[in-house]
Amino acid sequence: MVQAPISPHARVDVAEAALIEATVSSGHGHLTAHGALAVSTAPFTGRSPADRFLVVDRAHHDAVWWGDINRAITSQQAQQLANRVRAHLANQPHYLLHASVNADPQYAYHVQLFSESPWHTLFAKHLFRDAVEHDAETITVLHAPTVQADPIHDGTRSGVFIVLDIPRRTIVIGGTAYAGEIKKAVFTMLNFLLPMRGVLPMHAGVNVGVAGDAAVFFGLSGTGKTTLSTDAERPLVGDDEHGWSAHGVFNFEGGCYAKTIRLSPSGEPEIYRVAQHFGTVLENVAVDPVSHMPDFDDVRMTENGRAAYPLAYLDNVHASGICNHPKTIFMLTADAFGVLPPVSRLTTAQAMYHFVSGYTAKVAGTERGVNQPTATFSACFGAPFMVLHPSAYAELLREHIEAQQASVWLVNTGWIGGEYGVGRRMELGHTRALIRAVLRGALETVTYHTDPIFGLAMPTECPDVPTSLLDPRLSWAHPHDWQQAALQLAARFHANVAQLGAEMPAHILAGGPQLR
Repeated sequence: MVQAPISPHARVDVAEAALIEATVSSGHGHLTAHGALAVSTAPFTGRSPADRFLVVDRAHHDAVWWGDINRAITSQQAQQLANRVRAHLANQPHYLLHASVNADPQYAYHVQLFSESPWHTLFAKHLFRDAVEHDAETITVLHAPTVQADPIHDGTRSGVFIVLDIPRRTIVIGGTAYAGEIKKAVFTMLNFLLPMRGVLPMHAGVNVGVAGDAAVFFGLSGTGKTTLSTDAERPLVGDDEHGWSAHGVFNFEGGCYAKTIRLSPSGEPEIYRVAQHFGTVLENVAVDPVSHMPDFDDVRMTENGRAAYPLAYLDNVHASGICNHPKTIFMLTADAFGVLPPVSRLTTAQAMYHFVSGYTAKVAGTERGVNQPTATFSACFGAPFMVLHPSAYAELLREHIEAQQASVWLVNTGWIGGEYGVGRRMELGHTRALIRAVLRGALETVTYHTDPIFGLAMPTECPDVPTSLLDPRLSWAHPHDWQQAALQLAARFHANVAQLGAEMPAHILAGGPQLR
């Protein structure tokens, strides 16, 4: 392990209880009724993607997907900010955490976090894995929310900065207290490093069956990724970040960072329970001042309230974080236009196309002035964290799918019978039945037919699911209206893929919908 010089002010690998005590005594957090630690990151209650910058060496410059997501900063500017944060930390008490990422030792990296904040250190202790003893590269994170950048001299957009100096394996974060920046900055660096080693980084949940059959769940926020990958019958490998190598799948993390909006004991009992566990970090969650109970329905602070906790808090976990190659891949979407079928089997070309598209839809009424469903695309189901062009990750996905003969399924957890406001949302019980049928092989022998626009193969029957739900055309009052809506959605897919650039290969484009 590469050891950074330790300041005499550094508190090294401090115990969880001591980090909690330090947070409460400093007035930066308070305990809830059952012992969770409630903290606020105001004014920033989410990531600041426009304030993230990359330093890449000349040899890899052309491989980066430069644009609104990946912005360049000079090596000198990055060092300038790093030195400022180091000087700030050296002059006051701060925390040093030794941890790691990637459960597979062959691909593990040490992580050393230097932070001025005890609760951010606890957050990282929960989210990352325990430190490993064998020789591995080190990723250093310098974290100082109270340090502000000077846009004129530092080349930043504002006082907030998240700088990934990839050649130096260093991440520098300042100007924002939102803890997700730590987790996602490390994930972003891995999204650059691991493909160079033949590993596909995945923004996805993974669980595993009793026979060792792994399943991957890709999906954006609101599509059910965490809910569907958390299954009482299938131990959870992880809910968010994984790598797929030539040897199998491994979790990057040792914890979960679950959204808490409208969390309930009936809908998600396991997550509801651990969100109140002693030691869990509740970020930007309203807490009743009298009962000290968290109110997961109160969104006045933000709709992005989060619970950060180690996987060990959960009951049904695949402890090693490593599993076999997946035989089943689910790509989840919440189609608020009511066009896509509840489940369909994808060809390899279609899998690549829908992977680079990363489609879901915002529901009308969730934002002021939004009166119709809004299509949302996020390449590879995690565009803000992808450093390379989406086609590079899609090619890795293809290689793994073909090598393992994995089946890929598009699952619509959104609307049927019409768009939002006309149709109705798929019942969670029916979606679970579809997932269960796929995993048990119940859809291997049924008849399929193909929709005329997206070319999706839809089963004509599925155990415990009404046949009328399986083909969206049959659930609309007027099939012609479905066709018009489908053509409009197909045009949105085409426009999105077009803006990904001319480097998108023809064999990926071939998996898209047909406009007629």
